[in-house]
Amino acid sequence: MKTFYVASSKGLANWGADHGLTKHCYKIGVTDGAAEAAVEALNAGEHAGHTDWKLARKGEIDEDEAAVLARVGAKEKLVDPNYYPGIKKAPGIVKVKLANVESRLLMEQTLRGENPHVVKVKTADIVDHLLKLATVKNPQW
Repeated sequence: MKTFYVASSKGLANWGADHGLTKHCYKIGVTDGAAEAAVEALNAGEHAGHTDWKLARKGEIDEDEAAVLARVGAKEKLVDPNYYPGIKKAPGIVKVKLANVESRLLMEQTLRGENPHVVKVKTADIVDHLLKLATVKNPQW
């Protein structure tokens, strides 16, 4: 079984905000080992030109990274590493639109039978959104 992880970087968030993407940029990856070791490797290798990567969430998955990125890329925008030289050709970086996260939260409230109400999106909601996109093969939201 492989480990899926979502990592965040303050430097990448600032870079994304400065370059017109969004400050909600995250690294998605799949590793055979521990997610903590993968994040340490990101820091050691200065992935996307940043050394402040932190593990946001991890989970078990039975697919490779290409399949996971394809599934996440169907709902969220993957940052093209060849278009932005500032991220130094780093794959697996996704920018998240808050409207998509809000829509998912409202849909989940409705499916639970609650009266849907708009909630302020937090970082944990964004990371949870990415985790669900990566692990759920046929989402109903």
